[in-house]
Amino acid sequence: MENKNQNDTFNYVYSAKQQEEIQNIRNKYLPEDTQEDKMEQLRRLDASVTTKGTVVSLIIGIISALVLGVGMCCTMVWGGKLFIPGIVIGIVGIIGVSLTYPLYNHITKKERARVTPEILRLTEELMK
Repeated sequence: MENKNQNDTFNYVYSAKQQEEIQNIRNKYLPEDTQEDKMEQLRRLDASVTTKGTVVSLIIGIISALVLGVGMCCTMVWGGKLFIPGIVIGIVGIIGVSLTYPLYNHITKKERARVTPEILRLTEELMK
């Protein structure tokens, strides 16, 4: 009777890290046409709303800051005949830097309006 009780025991070792690694390896070999999880699709769409505005604003901001720096060099370092053009170049740089945040907001609003129907459809499906 004692042997039967020993055979009826169940030992299970669970390793979350190992299971995650197995799942990652399995996902590499699944066909690529598997449908994306709706929650992942929702997260991806939500993140894409701000990405375009961020990239454009960073590019404009960096270029404008460099233009501002050139204007400052013209007025402070090179001086002489470049003083007045340096002021103008600096003002152009300041205007560019000042426009980056409103530009970010404008692009983000346009992207939000473009993605809104799809996000609302996905949220409706997920909340059911």
